[in-house]
This record gives sequence, C-alpha cells and structure tokens, in this order.
Amino acid sequence: MKETDDLAHRLARYALWLEFEHLPPAVVHEVKRRVIDTVGCTLGAYAAEPCKAARAVALELGREPEASVIGSPVATSMDLAAMANGVAVRYLDFNDTYLSLEPAHPSDNIPAALAVAEAGGRSGKDLIAAIALAYEVQCRLADAASIRARGWDHVTYGAFSTALVAAKLMGLDFGRTVQAVNLAGVTSPTLRQTRAGELSMWKGAAFANSARNGVFAALLARHGMTGPAPIFEGEMGFFQQVSGPFALPDALGGEPAAGDGPAEGDGPAEGGEAAVGGAVTRFKILDSFLKRFPAEYHSQAGIEAALELRRRGVTADQVERMTIKTFLVGVEIIAKDPEKWHPKTRETADHSLPYCVAAALMDGTISPAQFSEARITDPVIQGFLNRIAVMEDEDLTAKYPDGIPTVLEAYLKSGEVQTVRQDYPRGHFGNPMTDREVEEKFLEQTGGLLAPAQRKEFLRLAWDLEHLEDLGPLLAQTII
Repeated sequence: MKETDDLAHRLARYALWLEFEHLPPAVVHEVKRRVIDTVGCTLGAYAAEPCKAARAVALELGREPEASVIGSPVATSMDLAAMANGVAVRYLDFNDTYLSLEPAHPSDNIPAALAVAEAGGRSGKDLIAAIALAYEVQCRLADAASIRARGWDHVTYGAFSTALVAAKLMGLDFGRTVQAVNLAGVTSPTLRQTRAGELSMWKGAAFANSARNGVFAALLARHGMTGPAPIFEGEMGFFQQVSGPFALPDALGGEPAAGDGPAEGDGPAEGGEAAVGGAVTRFKILDSFLKRFPAEYHSQAGIEAALELRRRGVTADQVERMTIKTFLVGVEIIAKDPEKWHPKTRETADHSLPYCVAAALMDGTISPAQFSEARITDPVIQGFLNRIAVMEDEDLTAKYPDGIPTVLEAYLKSGEVQTVRQDYPRGHFGNPMTDREVEEKFLEQTGGLLAPAQRKEFLRLAWDLEHLEDLGPLLAQTII
C-alpha cells in the first residue's frame, strides 16, 4: 500500500474536494433543518447543570473571543465553544440519530462546524458543505465497523469527522489535513463505559470532548504539528487497537481527482445523490433521523406505541403486565443493564426503554419534565416498571436498522390484550418530520428564552443560510 492510499490520505482528499456546489438541493435543505434543530436543542438545555459547567470552563479558559457560546453574550476559543455547545446539544437527548453497525448522533458535529466557521469568518455555503462532510465521515465510519462491541464508544469516530471539518473550514492544505486526522486519531478512543450501567452527566459531554479534540488537532496541524502515521493501518494503529480492519466505499475518500480537486463530471446528481470519482453516492444526512421526543432513539417507537395505547383509552392502572418486543440492539443499549430498570439519573432514564414506555403511558407525553428527579424516583412509576418485560424478537431484529420496529403487548386486568406495533416513528426517514414540525420543535425549546423577534429572525436566516456571507447575524439571534 502506498502512503497516499492509506485512509487518512483518502479522507483528507475527500474533505478538500467536497464543496457546496457538489451538494444536491435536498442535502442543502436537510442541512438547514439540522442547524435549526441543533440550535434548538442547544438552547433547550441551556439551564442544565452539565451545560452550566461546560460553559463556565469555556469562559474561564478561553482567552480568545473567537466563537459564540450559544445563549451567552460572551465568546470563547473555537475548541472550547465546540465543547460547551456540544454538551448542550446532547444533554436532552433530543438531537438527531444515525443507526448502523455503530449508532451515532451526527448533529453532534454541528457545534464544531459553527465554532470554526464563525471564528474564520466563513460563509453559510462553507458551513453547509462542512456539515455535509461531517455526516459523510462519521456515518460511513459507523457503517464500517461496530466499535461498541470492542469496548469503545461511538463518539470515538467523532474526533475524525470534526478534525476534517475544522481542517476544511480553517483552509488547511492537503498535508496538514492529513496530520489533523493523524492527531485526532491518536487521541480519540473513548471508553464505552460512557454509556454502560448507571449513566452520568458525561454521557452528554463525550462527543463534545471528541469535538474539542478534533478542533484542537486541526489547530495543531495548522501550526505544523505532525501525528503518528499510518494512524489507521499502523502496527499499533486504529484498526489494530480499536475497530478491527474495515474499508470505506470508494465514493468517500476515493479518487475524486488526480490531485486535490474534483474529477471531470463530479457534482450533484438527482435527489440526494452526487457523483464522486465516477461513483454515485447518496449523502448520509438523508439517512439520519430527527427526534420527536427527548430520549434515546431506540425508544422512540416504544414511546409512540405507548401513546397509541393511551389514545385507545388504556391507562397504567388497567395494565396487569406489559411485554415490549424489540430488536437486539434496542435490548442491548436501553434494556439490558439492571440500572435501566430502576433509573436514578436523568441520563439513565432517557436511555431506559421500560422507563420511557412507562412514562409515556402514564403521563401522555415524553418531555424534559418526565426526566426530572422527582418523576424518575416516583414510587408509582418505579413500581410499574416491575410489570414490564423486554425481549428480543428475531423477526424485529431482522428489520433493524432500516426500521426500529417495536411491539407493545398490554395484558389488561380485564383479560383483554392490546397490541400496538410501530416501525417508523415520526422523524425517521420513513416517516419524516415536516419543515413546520422542525420549526415547532425549535419554538418549543426556545420559548421563554429568546424574544419572539429573535426566534422569527433566526428561522428566516437559517432557511436562507446559503446566502449568508458570515454567521454573525444568525448567531446574534441566539443570545438569551
């Protein structure tokens, strides 16, 4: 293998190639939806304790006012802005999801993209291309190998995607972009204990820290720092120590050009596809999902099924016992650990399938209020969890991740059995949220924080993102 064929070089070539002009209109539109959704999630979590802690550190250590801390009138360094805003994006577990061999929340990349783009005075088109790049890199790595099974957390991949985003927005040349990947990779592995057992505040901070590392890696590379190579294929590299060997499709990191530019004929194709180096690829942002409820994505179908039971007139008091049938990954991530059955923290409760289903049935909704300490520890809901069983159904496992099929069987005290099945919850690409629903979610999370005029202007500018010369006017609307 030639040095220039290693994965770090291939990723760097792709990052330098991808520009706004290569993006189909459907992808540009979806990026704008994700910016609206992500900023809404950030502001919705503004008052949460881990978000306060991350902001305090960012404002204490960040001496250069380069990038906005969303919600605050004070700026900080771009790497610490990526960290502080990233913690807020994830705290409510309300931002988007991608499901594959390794699940991911690719909008976690957006705080890093916003911070570096703002610091560099980049345009809306530059930001859109960088966000599309982040989704391509993280989601295709998630397609390539499950690192969860080897003890590593999915945010490990985020250091690579954010390093490439930062390098692109900083305008690094090819060689320094390769070094940003090498530096990010050697510092990136994150223990899966992040999401095992009783979950802590760190659950929402883990990707934010990877993003901080990714931006910092690009900063180091910009000033000439080199990293170990080959970072993926080396004797003690990423393949050997973290993921096992894998290959990415030629459409990502292939040979879009003999040098660093686009090949002849490369560019947008129909729908959400683009031609890259003679291959046609569908952009991964179109295969990721928005969330209707602030809870782990594998619980979304179960939540909707519980709400359907309520619409049928079924109450928790009528239920003698309930069985939740779902796919294997759903059992492993949000039902296997004993802590998921009697959660004590917000982070554990929103990653508990039985708790989310019980709360939806009992309260008729899932909102941040369902994850307050008082609600989580309520003996009534804790007692109801003892009436729930969760099991894998092999037929449902076979349909994952194209869908997230979940079946609720409620055995009533009357002897009646009520069954509800949900395969594509609202926000899944098989049942997408409308633009109006995306706006409504943003408005719900920012109500009482931003003035009506700010919210209206933010939405107007976000929908017009590709025409913004810089991000200052957009981010000015997020100051509380």
